Amino acid sequence: MTDTLKRLQTSGRGWNSWISEWPAQMCHLPRGLTLTPSAYAASKNAFTDFPAQGGGVRYGARSVRGERMALRLSHAGTEFDLRYDRPEPDALRATWSAMNLGEWGLRFWLCWCVQWQPDPSKPPIDWAYDETTGDLIAADPSHGAVVLAAGAPALMATFHADMAALRAEFEQQGYFCLASRGTRGRFPCLRYNFEETPTLPLAIAFGATPEEASSKARRALAAETTALPNLQTGRGDHALDAVRDVVGWNSVWDAINKRPYTSLSRAWVAQKFGGFGLWLDDIFYHAWMAALFDRDIAVENLEALLSNAQPAGNLPCLMTGRDSWVDRSQPPIGSLVTWMIAAHAGDGSIVDLAYDKLLANHDWWFRHRDHEGLMGWGTSPGVGDGLYRGTKLGARNESSMDNSPIHDETDLDRATGTLTAADVGLNALLVLDAEILSRWAEERGDAATAQRLRQRGEALGVRVRERLWDDERKVFANRLWDGRFVRSIAPTSFYPLLAGIPTPDQTRHLLGWLDDPRKFGGFWRLPSVTRDDPAYRDNVYWRGRVWPPLNLLTYLGLRRARQDETAERLAADSYRLFDQAWRKGQCPENFNAESGLADDQPDTDLFYGWGGLMPLIATLEVSRLTPWAGWEVALKPGTWSLGPLRIAGHQIALSAADGWVSIRRDDMEIAATDMQGTWSRLVMAERALSCRTEGGGRVRLFPASIDRVIEARYDNEVLQCEVAPGGRGIDCAVPVKLGGGDLVLRWN
Repeated sequence: MTDTLKRLQTSGRGWNSWISEWPAQMCHLPRGLTLTPSAYAASKNAFTDFPAQGGGVRYGARSVRGERMALRLSHAGTEFDLRYDRPEPDALRATWSAMNLGEWGLRFWLCWCVQWQPDPSKPPIDWAYDETTGDLIAADPSHGAVVLAAGAPALMATFHADMAALRAEFEQQGYFCLASRGTRGRFPCLRYNFEETPTLPLAIAFGATPEEASSKARRALAAETTALPNLQTGRGDHALDAVRDVVGWNSVWDAINKRPYTSLSRAWVAQKFGGFGLWLDDIFYHAWMAALFDRDIAVENLEALLSNAQPAGNLPCLMTGRDSWVDRSQPPIGSLVTWMIAAHAGDGSIVDLAYDKLLANHDWWFRHRDHEGLMGWGTSPGVGDGLYRGTKLGARNESSMDNSPIHDETDLDRATGTLTAADVGLNALLVLDAEILSRWAEERGDAATAQRLRQRGEALGVRVRERLWDDERKVFANRLWDGRFVRSIAPTSFYPLLAGIPTPDQTRHLLGWLDDPRKFGGFWRLPSVTRDDPAYRDNVYWRGRVWPPLNLLTYLGLRRARQDETAERLAADSYRLFDQAWRKGQCPENFNAESGLADDQPDTDLFYGWGGLMPLIATLEVSRLTPWAGWEVALKPGTWSLGPLRIAGHQIALSAADGWVSIRRDDMEIAATDMQGTWSRLVMAERALSCRTEGGGRVRLFPASIDRVIEARYDNEVLQCEVAPGGRGIDCAVPVKLGGGDLVLRWN
């Protein structure tokens, strides 16, 4: 067993839907066990094992580590719900319930196939079927025992060479065939139909002996069922739940590199990418979303990306089982995302893991994509042999916005491998990248690197502000090397907000572009190019459709610029767009900017990882971490809740009712407030709370045991604190302070 598999085993992550092609299959990777549902519909003489690309899987709620998950499976007009849970560490339970029958239940068969191969170098272990109990039993002197038990005996147990043989038997001989019925073999199948068992649980468990495994399986069958908690209610209802589900369902096993990671889409991994696929920015975004729930999953994604850092310094655009695009990178969001992961985890070692490679990646842009002080997209000549290397398309790939009209007017300069335009989005992200990296360098005591990065970032910001501002149109725009501004405008023109670049006047004009229905306004937004651009009507990928990363980075830019009302509207629009698709079981790669639909054309994947960025925006409306404002909590009246989610390594839950917002840390209520507005730079410890606020209300402290408040200060003003009404907690009154102040509360 590899170290990675041992880690999955000891951390309780052995069971999961690890194999990307079969989302309904459960696999215990460290122990080499798979449990696969399949079905046969006599009405169509059709068999399925519910592949990701087959259209028969609708993803439901699930935890990121796979302790509980739900799907709706469909085949030939029949639908049934399937739920998995783990009542105890060594046991897995599956429960099915028929929902809609497309034919007589007698003729729709649900089959459970199991295979156990703990040592890949040896054949699978034989199973024995106990006709008295209906149990499947496997035992091995070196690996213990496994028992599969069900709430009712199967109608029959059959044994086959593999899944293909089972399929062939059904489709060639139907469900009356008894030739494969038996009591022993390596690939058993327990068969049920929906007439006899429209709903039933089964459980599979490990033990040192068959008796121990059987006891665990039967305890699992009888265990009480618990539902996943709702993670976000009221404001952005179910948004955090959606982020959790998307991270969980797309987290799979890379069998080529022997590691877990969060894939782009289960439908792409084997069929399109030959076993694994790492688009650089996609996986960064996945790591960020995972960090809200689980440090390990976030770091696994980050490590997968960093492992591919190139000798030249760049993090490559794409790595798959079939190809390597090492001649290009993708938009430099790595430092921002790594900051987010470390902040959620409360773990500075994550920055240590990534710092050197992120710094090398940052410097690479200035060595290989610089033209007169501004950066453009490219494909480095003579580097690697990836598809599209040395072509204009390859250079456009680097932007991630492959067919965007912002590239239409450019050419490829073959001497440098660079498109003949400076890109406003790229340069703005590099300014932000320099800002974060310089801070890390300073924390490491590397003053020279910190100064170099700070000066470079500030100088680049000035060039963006002065040379990429089209004063005629009053917008930031890409600029061709000959001095002309590119006609097409994308949401990347708002990225300077993210880096703190625009003047107040420039910001005011940018907001006009956001609201103008001819530009980026309208009901479904943000379109990936202005609505009055001829390319908008193409409605193909980056030519008009709405893309989650563009919305997310624009939203964060608005928040940094303190354009809070505009940011709030964009968050609401983004979640409304996502929610109408999510209710249909979709987490789209992109959306039609006119209809809001994702399935209006064939190019959009309907359960794509970064689709989760849209509900992430709705979560950030309540609680967000940013390098410029730390932890922020938006205090709003009403009835709502968020969490638990990880902040600074702790489980944080927020809730509002009766005019108060409550904050819990690791399941302990720490404080509540009746203030409104935003707490920023919020730091919460077991016996301390500090933040920046404009005041105007009370903070009620609820420590588990309290002797006294030892410090209550709002800037230089000492606050009055007294026992709260009813004797529960201590109230500290915080006055209004225009422009805000620093609140510090400590107790013992």
